[in-house]
Amino acid sequence: MKKIILIMAVFPTIVAFGQNPKPLHYPATPKGQVVDTYFGTEVADPYRWLEDDRSEETAAWVQAQNKVTQAYLDPIPFREALKTRMEKLWNYEKLSAPFQEGNFTYFYKNNGLQNQSVVYRKDASGKQEVFLDPNTFSKDGTTSLAGLEFSKDGSKVAYAISEGGSDWRKVIILDALSKRVLEDTLVDIKFSGLSWRGNEGFYYSSYQKPKGSELSAKTDQHKLYYHKLGTAQKNDPVIFGANQKWRYIGGSVTEDGAYLVISAANSTYGNALYLQSLQTPNSPIVTLVEDFNNDHSILTTKGNKLYIETDYQAPNKRIVTADFSQPTLANWVTLIPETNHVLSPSTGAGFLFATYMKDAVSMVQQYDFSGKMLREIQLPAVGTATGFAGKKTDTTLYYSFTNYTTPTTIYALDPKTGKSTLYAKPNIDFNTQKYTSKQIFYTSKDGTKIPMLITYKKGLQLNGKNPTMLYAYGGFNVSLTPSFSISNAIWMENGGIYAVPNLRGGGEYGKKWHDAGTKMQKQNVFDDFIAAAEYLIAQKYTSTQFLAIRGGSNGGLLVGATMTQRPDLMQVALPAVGVMDMLRYNSFTAGAGWAYDYGTAQDSPEMFQYLQGYSPVHNVKPGIQYPATMITTGDHDDRVVPAHSFKFAAALQEKQTGSRPTLIRIDVKAGHGAGKSVAATIQENVDIQAFALYNMGIESLPKQ
Repeated sequence: MKKIILIMAVFPTIVAFGQNPKPLHYPATPKGQVVDTYFGTEVADPYRWLEDDRSEETAAWVQAQNKVTQAYLDPIPFREALKTRMEKLWNYEKLSAPFQEGNFTYFYKNNGLQNQSVVYRKDASGKQEVFLDPNTFSKDGTTSLAGLEFSKDGSKVAYAISEGGSDWRKVIILDALSKRVLEDTLVDIKFSGLSWRGNEGFYYSSYQKPKGSELSAKTDQHKLYYHKLGTAQKNDPVIFGANQKWRYIGGSVTEDGAYLVISAANSTYGNALYLQSLQTPNSPIVTLVEDFNNDHSILTTKGNKLYIETDYQAPNKRIVTADFSQPTLANWVTLIPETNHVLSPSTGAGFLFATYMKDAVSMVQQYDFSGKMLREIQLPAVGTATGFAGKKTDTTLYYSFTNYTTPTTIYALDPKTGKSTLYAKPNIDFNTQKYTSKQIFYTSKDGTKIPMLITYKKGLQLNGKNPTMLYAYGGFNVSLTPSFSISNAIWMENGGIYAVPNLRGGGEYGKKWHDAGTKMQKQNVFDDFIAAAEYLIAQKYTSTQFLAIRGGSNGGLLVGATMTQRPDLMQVALPAVGVMDMLRYNSFTAGAGWAYDYGTAQDSPEMFQYLQGYSPVHNVKPGIQYPATMITTGDHDDRVVPAHSFKFAAALQEKQTGSRPTLIRIDVKAGHGAGKSVAATIQENVDIQAFALYNMGIESLPKQ
């Protein structure tokens, strides 16, 4: 590519900000008379009818909105050029780390533009064949592989599929050797792993199918089932959850087959933990922890000894041990103590691996099972390393490494020496040496220091004219660590800056950091995001005219709240699959489980007032010019139901002042994001970037 020196050569044609390809005429959105009362306060909900995802009126509204959105996007002059370049850059072979099951080595591979990655396998002689091709599941690529678990000896496999992006799954069981379907498909499974007990059957979790719409009705009674091969699903016994209401239950069998581990919770943070011996028939379920004050999981077992990951008395997590005969909290013994960095442990090849986050980047240490540190694993650079997991019998482990300028690369690790060797490096048409990524710390409203990684093309001039994508999440203990993205690479290739602050509410600095962005401290998250934008503007990375903010799910809420609180701060807002109605989020699907982070409007007058104070749907006001906005969602999103986005779009279109567009782009046969086809993902990213750049006043792309 030809090196670009002058910023005006990067974006040579500037037009009036907010210029539209053609005048916008939004679909009519009728207003109803629904009013709810919270602690004596009446709150109107005029767009309640959009919550009915099965109605003809809602379907017609979706179709009409998409028509307006596509009519806006189609004439953008560089949209096709963006798509051509993105398809070209996307078109490289992508491999997963291999894994051994029975006598075969399995791996995932995508040739480049395949909608779904294909599962391959090799036998001992090296002969390779396709094992499972999800691209054959549906003609349009909207049915995806959502889980794959082999039996103990690798002779059988259960795999889950998602249709249209829904969280509801179907499970198909195969003879792994012949690839022959063994029995009827299991249906109506949701938020579940699949964990085999030997070769005879497996555990799974699900809800009773709700009354009303399966895509929006509340699902809040999870149960753990056991399916024995050769029996009908309707006869699967409930193992846990029959006598008590739980929102989330998971069951997994330890690697040695000795125990069933049961985790039960009513929110996205804090779980009870139980254990059942599988060595003796009808053994009782033993309680390890029964409150919900902390997170715990069992890493592995060795005989009667349990190895447990926990943040009990250790906000950054530690590893403890306990004996199955005395497994309760009082008897836990620290094996690897808490440090100043957040721990994410794994096991493989007979070792423990402690992956730590240090200012959102990875550091990995290897331990033996006595708790002795053997070595620090030398990583290829500063970034995110994941993996370091496998069976006890594995002699080689694999991990992937990435950062904002490095495509995901796979390394093989010799666990005896700690030496890493390159296993698979992508051949991608992107010169990573032309880009730089640096971490800075800025000050939020209350004085808290917040880290942010800023990535861009080397030689960038700090003149306030650089298109900048500010992306964040800030919730649910989720950590945003550096990772490569093809769409972000295109953004930077065209002269843009990609900035990611690690806001409070996330997990980058442990439980205290998470809690500082929950319930009645949620405003900290928005303040952190606003301060990130102000820093980028003050340091001349960008300016209001060239700033776009973006986030998805809880990050969609972040964008919605920020743009309604500070509409003057950014030119473009891109909320995706966002939680926009904070008074009713807990009325849909599994939303009630998010209360640890959000609280609910029914908790108290104070909590209701706090939520109403930042709820995006309730804070769109007439007479204000909001940024150019394109909301994105999927009509099959049954995690954050699309009604959130529908209602927010309707409110913006009603009240927006000025000519800036307020659009909603609704993917059909798409859910919360997982399993989306490559073709649909490319088109969505093209549309987002085209919309953002055009509304920054850019009319053509630079010559590469």
